[in-house]
Amino acid sequence: MSFQNFLNNLKEKAADLKNEAMKFKNKDFLNAAISGSVLISMADGNVSSEEKQKMMRFIENYEALSVFSSKELIESFQNAMTQIEFDKDLGEAKAYDAIRKMKSNDAAARLIMRLTIAIAGADGNFDDDEKRVARKIAMELGLSPADFELG
Repeated sequence: MSFQNFLNNLKEKAADLKNEAMKFKNKDFLNAAISGSVLISMADGNVSSEEKQKMMRFIENYEALSVFSSKELIESFQNAMTQIEFDKDLGEAKAYDAIRKMKSNDAAARLIMRLTIAIAGADGNFDDDEKRVARKIAMELGLSPADFELG
C-alpha cells in the first residue's frame, strides 16, 4: 500500500478514530496526541501565527479528538507550543516525554500515530521533514515506522 493510500484510508475512517479515541479519553492520551501534532507541525523548524491558527482549528474540528472539550484541546496545544517556542530543545524533549507515556498501551500508541499522520496530511502535503518526525514519534511509541508506511 502506498503512503497516499494509507493517508486516504485514515481520512475515510475518521469516525472509527473518534470511537477509538473514546477508549483513551484521558489527559495523558490528549497530551501525547497534541504533542505529536505540534511536533509534526514544527517539522520544518517554525510555525507562523497563521499556521498555528489553522492547526488549532483543525484539531478542534478533527472528529477523532472531539471526545475532548475545546478548552482541553486549546490548553494542551498552547502548553506544548509555548514550551517548544520558549526553548526548542527542552520543549521537544517534554513533547516526546508526553508521547512516550503511551508506549505501554499499544492500541493508544497506534491511534496517536494515525491521528498525527492524519493531521500532518491534512494540508495535502506530507513532506520529508514531517515523515522524519513521524518516524521518530513511532519509535518513541515503540512502534515500527513501516507499520505506517514510513519505512
